[in-house]
Amino acid sequence: MSFKENMKSEITFQDIRVKELSEKTGINKRTLDHYLTENGSEPTAANAVLIAKALGVSVEYLVTGKDTSIPKSIKPEVIDLVREINHLSERDLQLAKDMVRRLRIPTKE
Repeated sequence: MSFKENMKSEITFQDIRVKELSEKTGINKRTLDHYLTENGSEPTAANAVLIAKALGVSVEYLVTGKDTSIPKSIKPEVIDLVREINHLSERDLQLAKDMVRRLRIPTKE
């Protein structure tokens, strides 16, 4: 997938608007919109870094759709789960932590 497709996917996944991304990055909304259009240009390296930081992903992920900084021993579904958890409220995050701890406790039969 291309930078444009990965950026679009991440914006959709995070349920944020281009206007919000513009505010987080300091990049003009029209410029971001241009990156997302069919015939849009690729961002400069500096803008790619700003976009990646604002979205909480690596530039490598936006460019290639992969992130080699994540160990191969971690299953893709675990990575997806972490991305989902990263967007939880503090309350829901605590509930998720408690649930995982309970699942790890061996039951006595």
